[in-house]
Amino acid sequence: MRLYIAEKPSLGRAIADALPGSKQRGDGFVRCGQDVLVSWCIGHLLEQAEPEAYDPAFKSWRMEHLPILPGEWQLQPKSATRKQLTVLRKLVKQADELVHAGDPDREGQLLVDEVIAYLKVPEYKRNTVQRCLISDLNPDAVRRALAQLKPNREFVPLSTSALARSRADWLYGINLTRACTLQGQQSGYQGVLSVGRVQTPVLGLVVRRDETIEAFVSKPFYEVLAQLETEAGEHFQAKWQPSEACAAYQDEEGRVISKALAENVIRRITGQPAQITQLNRKTKQQPAPLPYSLSALQIDAGKRYGMSAQQVLDTCQSLYEKHTLITYPRSDSRYLPEEHLGRAERVVKAIRSTCPALAEAADGTDLRLRSKAWNDKKVDAHHAIIPTEKQASGTRLSANEQRLYELIARQYLIQFYPPWCYHDTEVLVDIAGGCFIARARETQDSGWKVLFPSRQSDDDGDEPRQSALPPLKKGQSLRCLRGELQEKMTQPPKHFTDATLLAAMTGIARYVKDPEIRKILRETDGLGTEATRAGIIELLFKRQFLMRQGKQILATPAGKGLINSLPEPTTLPDMTAEWEARLDAISQREDSYQAFMHSLETTLSSLISQVSQSAIRVPAGTGQRPKRKATRRRKARSSKL
Repeated sequence: MRLYIAEKPSLGRAIADALPGSKQRGDGFVRCGQDVLVSWCIGHLLEQAEPEAYDPAFKSWRMEHLPILPGEWQLQPKSATRKQLTVLRKLVKQADELVHAGDPDREGQLLVDEVIAYLKVPEYKRNTVQRCLISDLNPDAVRRALAQLKPNREFVPLSTSALARSRADWLYGINLTRACTLQGQQSGYQGVLSVGRVQTPVLGLVVRRDETIEAFVSKPFYEVLAQLETEAGEHFQAKWQPSEACAAYQDEEGRVISKALAENVIRRITGQPAQITQLNRKTKQQPAPLPYSLSALQIDAGKRYGMSAQQVLDTCQSLYEKHTLITYPRSDSRYLPEEHLGRAERVVKAIRSTCPALAEAADGTDLRLRSKAWNDKKVDAHHAIIPTEKQASGTRLSANEQRLYELIARQYLIQFYPPWCYHDTEVLVDIAGGCFIARARETQDSGWKVLFPSRQSDDDGDEPRQSALPPLKKGQSLRCLRGELQEKMTQPPKHFTDATLLAAMTGIARYVKDPEIRKILRETDGLGTEATRAGIIELLFKRQFLMRQGKQILATPAGKGLINSLPEPTTLPDMTAEWEARLDAISQREDSYQAFMHSLETTLSSLISQVSQSAIRVPAGTGQRPKRKATRRRKARSSKL
């Protein structure tokens, strides 16, 4: 008998529906024909045992117990899903052959593997376990996946990497949360001060941003614009570029802070002849942005609709599991397998049917085009989030479901549009010995941007460009009609929002000074994973370390107090960057579980020693007060990240 073990009931039912034979539903499983059963986990059926499972003395939180380092790790069944574990125990014993059908990611691999190990499946049977990778719950897609099973042993490194992360998060979270909470109690704080190797650096980002804003003093600076006229009477403007001789009158960002200097420039150039010294004109093109990963979708949905990361994840799960309108949503990939090109016509047809607002965009696609999204070398266990082939013209979607489906569908359609083509022109003008610059960007072919009218004037982070310049050439004579003074004020950075905090987590490298760590972070996925980032942000709100003020995310007094009391390495992304690099190396067989865990234990002992010798100063009236030991244990469990 063959037994499929899915990660969730929805996936289990999708597998059963795609299998041949009559269906007979049982309690926690589906029988397909005579020799095939499909069952499922309900997320994690197992969890790391509490510290007191290793030693009853650990039930009390005491500094002398730390660090707690299990000699032989233990898992325990979750009470809420114990019944389903019992169902699997019985079915696994009956089965001759097992098929692992966890979600196609690191966590999904471990989730089913740990159940198989916990149920003490004999080695001979474990060696024959097969792996089924499903990222689309529609019947045809599931049937294709069922026909492409792989040996599960090929995924042992991925599972080992997930196991290392799970245990490391437990060690880090349990030990540092206890140490900080105990130290906080000495200062009068009665809540739990949870610490995690991801959540604490994220909180650190917000605290440092808030403190920078609070300490910011706005100062004036000055720019000069030259209003120029050609011999034919055409007009444009150019911005003054201060020379090295002006350095004493500029701030560290190169802004002119002397109004007198700027006014002097205006007097010198007004009414003077000018000449074009350089003219550079380049034709450029920009291909369509890649399809969405979860983080990219969360960032866009946050900017456009003000949706939180958790709202986006929950809505995507509904589109995936309930409506089967999109592929697996917890993906960190923005690429697609090349074989999917053969199904593109059906996907575009499904978009036209499901989302009438995109019918015209679907009609404008050219399926002969092939964007850089199709790249087998960049697709691992799962691919980018895209619409499925399901046509759902009569499906009733919520407002958020409609918004996200449309975002995902539009991002898919633009893969079949030509690049955005434009001319960039840069003109250097000499006026009375001063250098002025004018830039313009002119669209030649909107290409994929016809689907994004608001993006027609992208400046790629540069200063705003003029939409067009008159016909110009090098050496041409001009006249400066006048100079104009622009007085501006330096601006503090903006408070984080859901979208910008997610962007900071995925692009964390720009917040790191160490060039080696920055390099590592550029090669990894940043702080957290696609599946955990939303939960980490929500956890910080639950802990009352963060609060919302409109769309802004601010640190609470408790959050600020914690970050400013902790050893600096715990509040920076550097360590988690090193973790992710090593965990990825484990999944690629380039590092070992043992070496990773040994280095973590050494680091942990040092950090606990630093915490025990420092004062944790958090305002006594802030944060959550634990409901005795049961609540304290529950909080400690959720502090792992």
